[in-house]
Amino acid sequence: MFVKQMQVSHMAVFAYLVGDTITGDALVIDPADNIKKIVAEAEKNKLHINYIVNTHGHVDHTSGNTEMQKVTGAKIIVHQDDAVMLTHTPAMILKMFGAKASPPADILVKDGDVISIGNIELKVIHTPGHSPGGICLYSPGYVFTGDTLFVEAVGRTDLPGGSWHALSDAVKEKLFVLPDDTKVMPGHNYGRMPTSTIGHEKKHNPFFN
Repeated sequence: MFVKQMQVSHMAVFAYLVGDTITGDALVIDPADNIKKIVAEAEKNKLHINYIVNTHGHVDHTSGNTEMQKVTGAKIIVHQDDAVMLTHTPAMILKMFGAKASPPADILVKDGDVISIGNIELKVIHTPGHSPGGICLYSPGYVFTGDTLFVEAVGRTDLPGGSWHALSDAVKEKLFVLPDDTKVMPGHNYGRMPTSTIGHEKKHNPFFN
């Protein structure tokens, strides 16, 4: 499995290019900005982006959807509980972030669904708390955690639809049960290192210790 982490916006958002190097199929997670950079990385590695997956509907993660879909024709995937955010972000928020509204989602997912790219499968783990439809994506060895779990931190829960109780339960019951050596790929570069592991977070994340 090909995995490339890229910091792509002034909000230190991490986008991820994930692909099957055998079939050339790929998806991009949270293409917030720098679309040309992401597409160039795909082309360099002979990958075609079939899907855009948003870990949640907040504009700092979805603001590149329009351009990415225009360039690649990729289908947009988001959890059903955050779908409305893509097309109904208030104009004031879009202006604040200098962002474009996303097109509507093409595919809605729920907990336990599987997104396939070539021979690779990513399991959808619904982790509400930062937003109602927040998701993480798991494939053996990796979990892409969006704004649910950061390196030694978690996403904020004081925004509309947020809940500390829901986020805490999701992390402990759905993420901390993954193998300890699973690599945590967060949605922002907010930590002292760009990635972590489930084992490290269980021991060192101050929100759970």
